[in-house]
Amino acid sequence: MFLKFLVRRLLFVIPMLFITTLIVFSFILLIPGDPSLALLGENATPEKIAQLRQQLGLDQNILLQYFEWLKNAMHGDLGRSIFTGQFVHEAVFSRLAVTFQLVIVAMMMSIVGGMFFAITSIIFPNSWMDYVARFFGTLGTAIPNFWLAMLLVLFFSLTLDWLPATGFTSIFDNPISFYKGILLPSLCLATAGTAQITRHLRSSLMEVMGTDYIRTAHSKGVDRWRALFKHGLQNAMLPVVTTIGILFGNLLGSTVVIETIFAIPGMGQLAVNSILQRDFTMLQGVVLVMIVMIILINFITDILYAILDPRIEY
Repeated sequence: MFLKFLVRRLLFVIPMLFITTLIVFSFILLIPGDPSLALLGENATPEKIAQLRQQLGLDQNILLQYFEWLKNAMHGDLGRSIFTGQFVHEAVFSRLAVTFQLVIVAMMMSIVGGMFFAITSIIFPNSWMDYVARFFGTLGTAIPNFWLAMLLVLFFSLTLDWLPATGFTSIFDNPISFYKGILLPSLCLATAGTAQITRHLRSSLMEVMGTDYIRTAHSKGVDRWRALFKHGLQNAMLPVVTTIGILFGNLLGSTVVIETIFAIPGMGQLAVNSILQRDFTMLQGVVLVMIVMIILINFITDILYAILDPRIEY
């Protein structure tokens, strides 16, 4: 049955990827401005503009452009940057390593922080910890991450001079510098994620801890800690798995703002620069890779959900 479930999900993912490529290609073309004019300048002659458009393939039919781009993309060729001439896949995947490190750290902070607040809230109901968890679960989703980023930079970087305000060092080059540079941006990204996981896990745990089998465990002498960690947490994590999958996409999209604020050379910053330069080839590659990653993460989330709850296969 699991194999059938896996095949059904794969059959769903394949047309989704095709639709994604069509949407990405179509929407990028709606960006105002002519890339040829942006390259040659306002004083370019119509002859030079027409020649450059022919070199870039912009004079062809839209459908021909799409199918040519799709055929090359399926072979791993996303074209070249209009401005730098660099291969798009090389630029995207070099920046992807930076963004991936940022998102992974933010994801870990969200999961650990959300589980901590939710579990302490359930273990100590109606205590000050419970009130703090509920308050943070509401406040964390309401705070804009760009506003929080400016506050953190003002306090920890400019006032206390504890952490760098900008820049990025890979964990493979210098782990200490990496953690110093990644702490503020990952904290900005993780705040909303921590609040979401806190709220969902706390609600799920409250529901699970009130079920008959938990009450039966209590009647047999099982204390609240053992009942929570041995019986309740696994079942309560089912809806949280979906939340974590959605959270990954939210974090990936939020890097556009955070990487720009903290001058992190990731995919978010590359997307912003591509928009400002009207480098539609590079922007197509960035958006396509981001969306494909989100689709794959959602696919993995569905598989994990089926593993945790075999009833989902039916």
